[in-house]
Amino acid sequence: MEPRQIPHSSGRRKPVQQCKVLHWVSLRARTRVHEVQSNPVVPGDRVTLADVASRAGVSTATASRTLRGVSKVASSTRQRVLEAARDLSYITAMEAFGGEPGRRQTVAIIAPFVHRSYFGTVMSAAADRFRSHGYDVLLYHLGTAEARDSFFSRMPLAGRVDGVLSLSMPLTDQHTLSLRSLGMPLVSLGPEIPGSPSVGIDDVGAARGAVRHLLNLGHRRIALIQGTAEEADFDFVSSGLRQQGFEEALESAELQPDPRLMVSGPHSVEGGAAAMAELLGGPVLPTAVFADHSEVAIGALWALRKAGLRVPEDVSVIGIDDHEMAPVLDLTTVAQDVPGQAVVAARLLMRMLCTDGEPADTDPIIMPTRLILRRSTAPLASPRPAASE
Repeated sequence: MEPRQIPHSSGRRKPVQQCKVLHWVSLRARTRVHEVQSNPVVPGDRVTLADVASRAGVSTATASRTLRGVSKVASSTRQRVLEAARDLSYITAMEAFGGEPGRRQTVAIIAPFVHRSYFGTVMSAAADRFRSHGYDVLLYHLGTAEARDSFFSRMPLAGRVDGVLSLSMPLTDQHTLSLRSLGMPLVSLGPEIPGSPSVGIDDVGAARGAVRHLLNLGHRRIALIQGTAEEADFDFVSSGLRQQGFEEALESAELQPDPRLMVSGPHSVEGGAAAMAELLGGPVLPTAVFADHSEVAIGALWALRKAGLRVPEDVSVIGIDDHEMAPVLDLTTVAQDVPGQAVVAARLLMRMLCTDGEPADTDPIIMPTRLILRRSTAPLASPRPAASE
């Protein structure tokens, strides 16, 4: 499926490089930085954008757009918002830190991991695009559920950034509400965030296509190795969707998923190897394996070869994502254009920053995937004839 086209801006809109935005922050919050860092309880008198909006009698979004200077607001409304900000000691962040206001916009990228191939590629591509258009970039690495929850309880984005790009973050409803309450442009790469644009792939369809490839090769005992996070409440939405695609493909072939052939392990090469070893020690041996992420598939290849089994002669293996090592290891995979998704998401966010902060369309943009055939999958081998007596 082709991605939805992003319309070009009209001649009345300013180019991204020329957008001029004011950064705002609460002085009272700033004076309590050390207190907040040493104590997770947020001070009760911290001034937020919502406080300014309430004082001015406008929505949070209107207050944000007014203070950021990115849209036309009625002069009376603008005056009320500015007066409310002054009354509450809510002033420009650049002025508060001794800089010149209105010079550069800042974008926050929040990510659950930075060391994994997918996230490293996404962050690099998105950050390059932002910087090439004159934006500063702040990266927030939230590698555990505790770090994520602490981040959202403190919400350090207010007054520091002008827009947010969320990278496949596992968010609760409360986390989503916290982000939206900031009243600033927000784009998600991966899971949809209600009311905000998102960019991603059809995870169900990608998994379904991978398993159908194995079915078309004649395989029927197909195993699933699912990469999971170390913490149950910090797992990826994509893992559940890819399991759904796995099950749908089997059911379309009038096969029922066999729980004995469905295992999980940490989302890593080591996790994939351990899960494959578990399958090899189980009561039913698969003839093919679908791993829901390439790193997990690479681990499965490692374990199979360590056990003396041939790939694909004895067991076929397929993954999703097309890790940079997939071509080296001849891993058949369903590939997605990770840098392309990052660029599209960055373009969406920059367009919102240069207009009124509201997305023209919040329908998710679904990027295409493609099956790349390599040497880790093959037709089911014919049973060897029994030895003659």
